[in-house]
Amino acid sequence: MTAYEKPNLSITEIEDVLSAHLESGVTEITPMSGGNLSSVFSFMHAGRGHVIKFSDMAGAYETDRYISHLLASQGIPFPRILGQGQAGHLGYVIIERIEGGNLADCTEEQQRNQLPELIRILTRINHVELGSTSGYGWIKPTGDGTYLTWKDYLVDVFGEDQTGNFWENWYDLFQTTCLEKEVFDECYSRLMAYSVYNEPHRHFIHGDFHQWNILSDGKRITGIIDGNCAYGDFLVDLAILDRHMPGLQVVQAYQAYQEQAGIEIPNFKERLLGAYYFKGMDGLRFYAKMGWNDAYQSTRNFLLNLNK
Repeated sequence: MTAYEKPNLSITEIEDVLSAHLESGVTEITPMSGGNLSSVFSFMHAGRGHVIKFSDMAGAYETDRYISHLLASQGIPFPRILGQGQAGHLGYVIIERIEGGNLADCTEEQQRNQLPELIRILTRINHVELGSTSGYGWIKPTGDGTYLTWKDYLVDVFGEDQTGNFWENWYDLFQTTCLEKEVFDECYSRLMAYSVYNEPHRHFIHGDFHQWNILSDGKRITGIIDGNCAYGDFLVDLAILDRHMPGLQVVQAYQAYQEQAGIEIPNFKERLLGAYYFKGMDGLRFYAKMGWNDAYQSTRNFLLNLNK
């Protein structure tokens, strides 16, 4: 199985798509870094910055409008949707551009200084009001989750039978890449054991909360973008952030803020372990598929040593 390649578009093709949504005057169409599964471009229109993203994944961006409204309406600095549609086999979405660069481009000291604000924003994201919605896992355009329970979500995510999505035929990775079946099975066993602690908790999860999806001007957090948004235990987002910002004592800073804010988190240790295994296993197969062997080995060793 070869590494996944993002869609490749010419400037003319992008201009054709934008002309269906915006009046003339689109300028400065420029490829942007980041986005493992989307091709992302910035552009200017009427004196304001915007972003357009393209994906060949089935159902790409279907839920973006709902999520954008949910977060932005509750004060989260998340970009508004300006348009979306299909261009041939590609889905696309046009969003407002929030000022700032990736937090990943800041120095370690700058990231450390912004960690308290980042944790406050993450806490607000994880506690947005979900209204009358129901269900767990991937969020549908209606606002409901796709699964009745958290366990149903986990079982389906790592099931062998995946069709029409990024993970179709993913079991082939056990034969064609560095992905090890015995390691994966061991982690899955641990995931199921700890998932009972995650099961009762239903909150909004960003699902990809790391410094490439966090915008900053170097001094403050200016916005949060993208996400594999779902309903479930919010400690999933903490696990992601901690694994992507090692050395900053993210978990300790998070716990200190929760205590200060009067937010109790029962079974914190067990729930965080469940979150580490969930996102770590997803990382293992993703890194294997992308050919990122160093990231695979690091995550593999982290997961296998969690219980020691």
